[in-house]
Amino acid sequence: MNVQLNNPIFEKLGMTYPIIQGGMAWAGTGHLAGSVSEAGGLGIIGTGYWHADQVRTEIRRAREVTDRPFGVNVMLMSRHIREVFDVIIEEGIKVVATGAGDPSPFLEELHEHGIIVMPVVPSVALAKMMEKKGVDAVVAEGAESGGHIGSLSTMALVPQVVDAVNIPVIAAGGIGDGRGAAAAVMLGASGVQMGTRFLASEESEIHENFKNAVVKARDIDTVVTGELLGNRARVLKTKMSKQYIKNERLEVTKPKPDADAMEKLENGTLKNAVIDGDKNTGAFMAGEIAGLIKEVEPVSQILEQTWGQASELLTQSWGTN
Repeated sequence: MNVQLNNPIFEKLGMTYPIIQGGMAWAGTGHLAGSVSEAGGLGIIGTGYWHADQVRTEIRRAREVTDRPFGVNVMLMSRHIREVFDVIIEEGIKVVATGAGDPSPFLEELHEHGIIVMPVVPSVALAKMMEKKGVDAVVAEGAESGGHIGSLSTMALVPQVVDAVNIPVIAAGGIGDGRGAAAAVMLGASGVQMGTRFLASEESEIHENFKNAVVKARDIDTVVTGELLGNRARVLKTKMSKQYIKNERLEVTKPKPDADAMEKLENGTLKNAVIDGDKNTGAFMAGEIAGLIKEVEPVSQILEQTWGQASELLTQSWGTN
């Protein structure tokens, strides 16, 4: 049997499984997001620094795959934020996930259009602030995650956020199968988000070099860049990431790059990994759970197996039928 969680947002969206696909810049394409939603989860298009036309294109690609609701992840430090929100509203998107900033200046407008807003938070203080400002849920993301991260682990962060707020909490970071999903629920989460696991799916459109790197990764095959200069991000160990960390030690006394330079660097390195599979210049963003992932599978199978295993474990733990 499948355990049903009390999450009004997921019920409103008609989801079969309480599983969100993380909104990964460049990797979270419309095809992947639409496929996850069609299979019963909630797919999220990752916009990163994309301009509005790119976002609209991926939204329409998702609609070629599904007529179910899907979401869009918006990085609030993007220069294109206003135009991206215009597209989201025009296209009738039902869910917005946010990162790298405060979504409150846009909340009233988004809610007026019936859009559910779920910011990613790395701390209790930020979760409480987001609840006070009126968001619908928070994604409590531990440092095990791929991409941009905070400093607290999922195991420590999730129960503290659950105790601190009265809105649904989605657990993220280090979740790659039903055991992780069940553990998150036992910590009080009312759903989970997985990113790295969906990189290694048949519907993922990342370069085969990237996909193979995720499958071949060991438990110790990720590193965190930006420890000294800020903007921490977890990536797979490659020639590029090792050189980046080495250069970081040399650059720590110099001024931080401006926003334009940061956008150019991040957009370029992510695209080089996702589109070109270039290990010399690409940032292969992936979480520590990559070491658990051994094969590429369809998203429908990932969702079914993950929540099936989680339901079995939760049923055994709770002693219910």
